[in-house]
Amino acid sequence: MKVMKIGDAKPYPANKHFNMVPLRLQGWDATDAKNFWVGLSHFLPGGGAEMDATPLEKVYVVVSGEVTVITKGGEAKLGPMDSVYLEAGEARAVENRTNLPASMLVVMPYPPK
Repeated sequence: MKVMKIGDAKPYPANKHFNMVPLRLQGWDATDAKNFWVGLSHFLPGGGAEMDATPLEKVYVVVSGEVTVITKGGEAKLGPMDSVYLEAGEARAVENRTNLPASMLVVMPYPPK
């Protein structure tokens, strides 16, 4: 068992994101998770992520506040405990359109070696 206390979580760089701070909860250099990693993204009002795609599938789970996830197929406003699955290669943008901070878990596999 590897416990990660939120006070011990470290920020990591997140390209094409703005007005947000991501923390690594599991995987990469935080724990020994082998197949996936988990991050916690804190978005300030007006914060978000630019439209972009990765070759990996991902899941977002909003834990507090509200974010809007935008894809070519439309957009979805997500509140606490709402989640979205994004397919590998599916472009998305994320926006916090509110005046309150929002926090979201990110679950992704590691990139192929």
